[in-house]
Amino acid sequence: MVGVSGETCLKGQILQPYRHGRSRREILLTEESGRKIGSHTPMAVPLGEIWGPKDILKYGLEEQGMEPPIFRPMFKRSPDKTKAWGTKSEHLLRIDDHDFTMRPGFGGPAVSVGVDVQVESLDAISEVDMDFTMTLYLRHYWKDKRLSFRSNNNLSMTFDGRLVKKIWVPDMFFVHSKRSFTHDTTTDNIMLRVYPDGKVLYSLRVTVTSMCSMDLSRFPLDTQTCSLEIESYAYTDDDLMLYWKKGNRSLNTDERISLSQFLIQEFHTTTKLAFYSSTGWYNRLYINFTLRRHVFFFLLQTYFPATLMVMLSWVSFWIDRRAVPARVPLGITTVLTMSTIITGVNASMPRVSYIKAVDIYLWVSFVFVFLSVIEYAAVNYLSTLQERKERALRERLPCTCGMAHPGMMSASYSEVDANNTGNYGGMSGENGVKRERMLVQLAMENDQVTGHVGSGAYSSAGMDTHAIDKYSRVLFPGSYILFNIIYWSIYS
Repeated sequence: MVGVSGETCLKGQILQPYRHGRSRREILLTEESGRKIGSHTPMAVPLGEIWGPKDILKYGLEEQGMEPPIFRPMFKRSPDKTKAWGTKSEHLLRIDDHDFTMRPGFGGPAVSVGVDVQVESLDAISEVDMDFTMTLYLRHYWKDKRLSFRSNNNLSMTFDGRLVKKIWVPDMFFVHSKRSFTHDTTTDNIMLRVYPDGKVLYSLRVTVTSMCSMDLSRFPLDTQTCSLEIESYAYTDDDLMLYWKKGNRSLNTDERISLSQFLIQEFHTTTKLAFYSSTGWYNRLYINFTLRRHVFFFLLQTYFPATLMVMLSWVSFWIDRRAVPARVPLGITTVLTMSTIITGVNASMPRVSYIKAVDIYLWVSFVFVFLSVIEYAAVNYLSTLQERKERALRERLPCTCGMAHPGMMSASYSEVDANNTGNYGGMSGENGVKRERMLVQLAMENDQVTGHVGSGAYSSAGMDTHAIDKYSRVLFPGSYILFNIIYWSIYS
């Protein structure tokens, strides 16, 4: 609203009389009085007293012979200064009248600061770094009578982060945090709401990376509990009492929060006192959450491959013991594969000084694979040893030229029989021929009974080594199945 004098008047304000410094005698009429009032030429009027815009307008109309308009009286309204244009928040809240470097009620009882949290996301959990990252809305509630103001039509005033630097706010920090920051896109994500009675709501959006001490002795069949701790940095419990505003209901979470490796079982809050020997006792708030690890990923990537490698090592028990090029590479391949699996799992884990559940499974599987290689080494060694004995026995016997299977003895012909016939070694001539015929006859008779020809020493050695493979076919799978039953019953 613009007055005749050119001054701007706010809506709802009473127009005050316009004060002019000159009297009527000092104002001269420079043009004819018949000119219209809308003319740009200045007009002098005989003013004998202080005139306002209403009087000037009336006078001009009377000079023109026109009836002056009727001015209705304006009723004065009490303005709502919280909505008035041009009113500074510092003036309205009387910020300059107080020292906001001091806490509210300084020298009196501790100021109560209520806290509630809205968890927006749980971004990452790292076993290697032993930490987690969380984004949350942190809200503080307290009362500061220095910020009270008059308001008839307005319940509260809301400000951004620029006013926060001019008043007192709680000095909260995250205990054991590694990194944290307040979001600033597109502006600082800070909100300050002040109520007429001095109550204050201070909210900000924060992302924090905090430490989480994990017990990995049951990894990957483990359940972890992590905590985000909030505490005042400067004020002890004598000056600031920190509490959850609504108990467990003070912690709210987004239903869409999900993690790739964990299932979030529960969130809950607790409050404790923390003591520092040099400064005293402080109130500390805890946001606790329990996580259970998804095991299916590790079943596919670790447990199933390890089990298949152990089963593959058992194939060698069904391969002929004389097939060295087949059994040796099979055993070496399974051992190297198990070593690769163990190395890959440990590369993504922290270097802890205790044994994890996955370590037990992998190393037991590695032992089974290694024992299968040792088993073939034992079979091969015993076979070689028996062949040497059989070769030495053939060298001690006389030539059996003309035999269908020279150098082969029956299964019933043992080393004792060879030693007994060796007593005829000192004979010569006809007795020597008789001895040779006796040996051939014994071999021929046994061939007709057993249906095959072979030396007793070699046949005996063959049954022993075949028995080792036969027993391994049952012992290895049975032991591994028993181990799995015990393992999964303990850690599941």
